[in-house]
This record gives sequence, C-alpha cells and structure tokens, in this order.
Amino acid sequence: MSQTFLTTDELAKIIKYDSRTIRNRLKDSVLIEGIHYVRPFGGRKILYLWEAIERELLKHSQENTLGIPMANGGLCNG
Repeated sequence: MSQTFLTTDELAKIIKYDSRTIRNRLKDSVLIEGIHYVRPFGGRKILYLWEAIERELLKHSQENTLGIPMANGGLCNG
C-alpha cells in the first residue's frame, strides 16, 4: 500500500489552508488520527495521509451537489 505522507506545511500549501487552521480547527474534528494522519513511531510529529484527505474533500463536495441519491451510492442529476 503506497501512501503520500505530508507535513502540516505541505498539506497547507496543497489545500490552500493556513497551517494553524489545520492544527487548531481541522485536526481531531475533521481530520482523525489513524485515518487522515499518523504519529510515526509514537512521537510528536504528525504526518498527514494525502489519499485519505483527498477522499474526504471529494466526499463532502459530492454530498453538497443537487441530485437524487441512488441505491447504489450514485447520484441522479435528473
């Protein structure tokens, strides 16, 4: 399994958020330890998992579109 690990500053540049916003508002409310970030070797350093965060960003974007939910998880834009 290949993952892209990012520091807080690297993630901030990609998603166009301030590093402090990520640390103070998103971490542990939207971004969950073990899913969106890890603490390697039990230390204090935090590394964010880009693929999990990207899925989360796209999921919320898709939920807010207008349409009729389908049984298979799709969306009818009819």
